Amino acid sequence: MKEENSKAKELSDKLFYRKKSVYEYTDSAHVEKAYDYAKGYSAFLDAAKTEREAVREAIRLATERGFVPYALGDKVSAGGKYYYNNRGKSLYLFTVGTEPLEAGIRISAAHIDSPRLDLKQCPLYEDGGMSFFKTHYYGGIRKYQWVATPLALHGVVVKKDGTVVEVCIGEDDSDPIFYINDLLPHLGHENDRKPISEAIPGEKLNILVGSRPFDDSGNKDAIKLNTMVLLNEKYGITEDDFLSAELSVVPAIKARDVGFDRSMIGAYGHDDRVCAYPALSAIFDCADSTHTLMCVLADKEETGSDGNTGMKSDLFLDLITELSKALGADPAMVRANSKCLSADVSAAYDPNFPDVFEKRNTPLLSAGVVLTKFTGSRGKSGTNDASAEYIGWLRRVMEDDGVVWQAGELGKVDCGGGGTVAKFLAEHNIETVDLGVPVISMHAPCEVIAKVDLYEAYRAFCAFCRT
Repeated sequence: MKEENSKAKELSDKLFYRKKSVYEYTDSAHVEKAYDYAKGYSAFLDAAKTEREAVREAIRLATERGFVPYALGDKVSAGGKYYYNNRGKSLYLFTVGTEPLEAGIRISAAHIDSPRLDLKQCPLYEDGGMSFFKTHYYGGIRKYQWVATPLALHGVVVKKDGTVVEVCIGEDDSDPIFYINDLLPHLGHENDRKPISEAIPGEKLNILVGSRPFDDSGNKDAIKLNTMVLLNEKYGITEDDFLSAELSVVPAIKARDVGFDRSMIGAYGHDDRVCAYPALSAIFDCADSTHTLMCVLADKEETGSDGNTGMKSDLFLDLITELSKALGADPAMVRANSKCLSADVSAAYDPNFPDVFEKRNTPLLSAGVVLTKFTGSRGKSGTNDASAEYIGWLRRVMEDDGVVWQAGELGKVDCGGGGTVAKFLAEHNIETVDLGVPVISMHAPCEVIAKVDLYEAYRAFCAFCRT
């Protein structure tokens, strides 16, 4: 009987697939590397709470590593390291390998925008002895999570003369923070009966910014005036300048270790900077690859990837065409032979909400980077469904490099779902699949990831770049 049990276990281990924790697969030295890698990522998160800040920080890191600016039509050469800054809101980095470009490009594409609140173009008003900013939420949020939460203001104001004023208030310990009023429970009985999606309407996500009047004259809008005077003194702006501003309200929290064991990171913006940072790190560390590499840090994914900084923009094709012209390659052949990792997060299984997950096909926290064959919603609507051949190739790449990975999808079939930039890249005849980090509380003001999953994502992107 003991021999039969041993044989059954041997066959089970050989024939069955099961997710295993990174801690099972690796040793303490590997885990320490993961925890050390997470320090750089946390610093990146704190410096990059908006897509503009992410581009700026990525350029700073790239410049330190020898990357130089590129403009359409510039000459390029093997061994060169370049970046294209698209309007300060999306970024393309690429290194030119020694093999012919028609062998294809290894592309990693992540997005650097995250759900947030944007100020309306005429935001400032006074009511009830307080001044407020009106907002329009950006991306998919659960509105109740944003009330009674410390908030910071980030962005730019562009004056009529073209002067750009950078704004960042609420991050330094000496800064004030901002706030959205919530209803006290003593008076909230009727509100408590509403569905959670209706309890906090979008038009009530108004940012509390002041309560002191300019003087004691009792004049109308004296509090609004004082707010505007303070902004004018600090930034030299008038209310008209809000018309040409991009100002966003984000959680005023820094990336922090989570848990007694410090095994996780709680922060705003893991979706999708937890994939952007490993993709960026990989192109830095694999710049000597024989392949031509490209890392795309895209904007607007949370609102459909539209606009000239989103993944639907023709700029992606323009860059491939220009590279092909510069290196004497056929752009159609380059695209046909290219491979892409759509670097985006997945929803980690949460035992507090088991009803929305199908556990056999849901990624687990600390079980490695997640390979997602398809995203979309319900009947695979709005998805790139990666081919079995490409999945097979990528499995071999990761397993040959010892990367800990797992398969996953986004919740139960009829519970909703979501999309990534994968389909927009695949439409250009490029082999594409989603690969990313599992996240707890995705789209919340504070999300959670496991450090070991972050590190396995980095290792996966490195293996992809070098193979």
